[in-house]
Amino acid sequence: MATSMLVRSHCALVPTLTVVRRQFASSPPSVFNKFLLQLNQRFLEVEYLLKFSNWLKNRDVRRKNLFYEDAQKKYGANVAAAYSILKLGGGFRFAGQTEWFRVDSKGKFSFDFVYTPESTIEEIDLSRTLINHAGLHNLTSQHGLRSLSVQGCPEVDDWFLGRLHVFRETLQELNISHCPRITVGGLAALQHLRKLKQLDMSSLPQLQNPSLVRILTEEMLPHCKIIGAEYDQGLRSPEQQRL
Repeated sequence: MATSMLVRSHCALVPTLTVVRRQFASSPPSVFNKFLLQLNQRFLEVEYLLKFSNWLKNRDVRRKNLFYEDAQKKYGANVAAAYSILKLGGGFRFAGQTEWFRVDSKGKFSFDFVYTPESTIEEIDLSRTLINHAGLHNLTSQHGLRSLSVQGCPEVDDWFLGRLHVFRETLQELNISHCPRITVGGLAALQHLRKLKQLDMSSLPQLQNPSLVRILTEEMLPHCKIIGAEYDQGLRSPEQQRL
């Protein structure tokens, strides 16, 4: 919210410069130069704040997707994977169990998973977290993964989908709906997921012709149920979609 307000403030100053120049036309040059100096300083401050905001966001993404090498060495790959999921704010279920491990409303979670280091993860829910392709490295050890949801994840992109091939023999359900950075190129990488039975690709804004993409995806994954990108969306041009 603060960033958007700063952007609007920055843009609002531009059209006023011509008007101000006319007002200062009859004033001594030093007055107008002083005004330009103050205006330039304002622009620099806005630019700095925007860059600082982006830096904070990127730092948070990097911290959330650290590779927990020390945890793997000390507790094993399964515990490290479980820990990385919870640190991201997601949840998981071990194979052969019904209980889910999740963070609470304050971001806290139980460490009981540490006592079952031999348990592998069967289902993962990382919906609306900051998971990206780097953070996926913590999960590649889970060779029994059957279900993965990254619904509404702003950092999930084509690189992320390209790395899912490590689960090609086990993954059966995948939810990538509402991920704003996924394109047709990323979807093509899903052809390696031989066991996939259900794919939710609803509301992917980068897809210009969702119905056509659905047809191609069904041909690529003939044994998979596709959710989203319904046929009634039609084969529309980009201009028609904006109407």
